[in-house]
Amino acid sequence: MKTIHNFSAGPAALPQEALKKAQAELLNFDDSNVSIMEMSHRSKAYEKVHFSAVSRLKSLMNLEEDTHVLFFQGGANLQFSMVPMNFLNNQSSYVLTGVWSEKAAKEAQRFGTIDIQSQAKETSYSTIPSPDELSYNEENSYLHITSNNTIYGTQWNTFPHQKLPLVCDMSSDILSRSIDYNAFDLIYAGAQKNLGPAGVTIAIVKDSFLKQAHGDLSPMLSYQTFADSQSMYNTPPVFSIYMLNLVLEWIENEGGLSVIEARNQAKASVLYDAIDQSNEFYSGHAQPEARSTMNVTFNLATPELEKTFLQEAEQAGFIGLGGHRLVGGIRASIYNAVPLASCNALAAFMDSFRKKHM
Repeated sequence: MKTIHNFSAGPAALPQEALKKAQAELLNFDDSNVSIMEMSHRSKAYEKVHFSAVSRLKSLMNLEEDTHVLFFQGGANLQFSMVPMNFLNNQSSYVLTGVWSEKAAKEAQRFGTIDIQSQAKETSYSTIPSPDELSYNEENSYLHITSNNTIYGTQWNTFPHQKLPLVCDMSSDILSRSIDYNAFDLIYAGAQKNLGPAGVTIAIVKDSFLKQAHGDLSPMLSYQTFADSQSMYNTPPVFSIYMLNLVLEWIENEGGLSVIEARNQAKASVLYDAIDQSNEFYSGHAQPEARSTMNVTFNLATPELEKTFLQEAEQAGFIGLGGHRLVGGIRASIYNAVPLASCNALAAFMDSFRKKHM
């Protein structure tokens, strides 16, 4: 097979080890002679997978005992509505740092008054605000942030003060670094970047925050429902949770989050060095202090040159490098499963392309 370097923004690269194990077990899971996709979600074989994934998430994130790990469908987009539906009382605060935080705030406005913070849009979302720049109005139900911005390539390095319940969309950098996950009252994340294939969304909520949730909701839109039923109120996305468990197992076998974080920093440094040492042939979008270790975004001098770059890159085995349709340019998404070797190969391609077209 031709070597392919997958820099897709999501669904994204998965660990080869997890894929190979899934392949080996696809027709016969746990000596059952059937696939995991054919099993009842009430079976002991599936329940073992389900609760193993919960346990691994709690262990890797060092979560406190009073924290619920929940599995949903509907992606982060459903969470944009579920968060205010469950927790918004009159008003809340949203920090805008990109398109996804804009969408979250827009959905929240359906349920109450939203205090919009951050002037990052004035700089085309190339920066992240300092926590000291934010306001912490005690009348707000919570403060919502998006930890990493896939479209613009920016990331929070220092999180807001814990003066309000802190809610975070962590879809694109969850488990990419070792941070204090207990500093958040609610975390949600679509799996299709660092955790597994599309189809399951993780929500991690403190019990103390969950007790503040509204009680008059449809069961399928209530965090309490899923906490009470251990995420099996309805049929969960069985195969996606199975793959999630395999990816978590891979992270454990690699050495945990400290190893993953160091590797991600090394990968990002390789690509940012290629940009910074190009004599402005490549122009990074994010300000250096706000650069993401997950999504490296940059531009070339003209859209025509960017088109040529993408064409030649694909011919050389690099896929998924086109920037988001809203902003264009180039985007290399280097989530956990993308190997350092792929980043080294891309940096070498960038250098040769620069010499060829400068």
